[in-house]
Amino acid sequence: MKAVFKAGFILLACALTSIQNATAQPANSPCSSENAAAGTQTLHCGGGVTIVAENGARFTLQTRGRKGQVAGVELAGKALLIEVPAKSGGNKFQVTTPQAIAGVRGTKWAVDVAENKTSVFVVDGRVAVGHRAPSRGVTLGTGEGVDVEEGSAPLTVKRWAPARVSALMARLGQ
Repeated sequence: MKAVFKAGFILLACALTSIQNATAQPANSPCSSENAAAGTQTLHCGGGVTIVAENGARFTLQTRGRKGQVAGVELAGKALLIEVPAKSGGNKFQVTTPQAIAGVRGTKWAVDVAENKTSVFVVDGRVAVGHRAPSRGVTLGTGEGVDVEEGSAPLTVKRWAPARVSALMARLGQ
């Protein structure tokens, strides 16, 4: 019985450490962290990548290379605002959610996961967005957004209303 309890405890501990909340970063994170009064957390990562996490956001940083440079984020819930500087020949930065994959080489954009939908909004630049399952994706420009729902329904690019943009940015302390 003790062995089963220990195995269960270890499994639970591993599961809890694989998702990071916006309120705390582990000591071995490849990014420096600062918390804002609004409850958001800002991560400053190598290569000029900045990630602002809404309070309670659940995400895991994805790294590559020997230096552990942040190459993307697996977002499980709530919103992130990501800024990735443009680099010639640079690797694509990618955000993966349960419904979508969004990737860029240099821009500022927000990704919001709620229930069975992922919303992506571009503050500046261009972002490619597609379903997780192979399908035809879309490219968003500045001021445009898309809602990605489970399934393979075609994606519709829309210019977001100022109220929707303001509400999302307020959640991210912007």
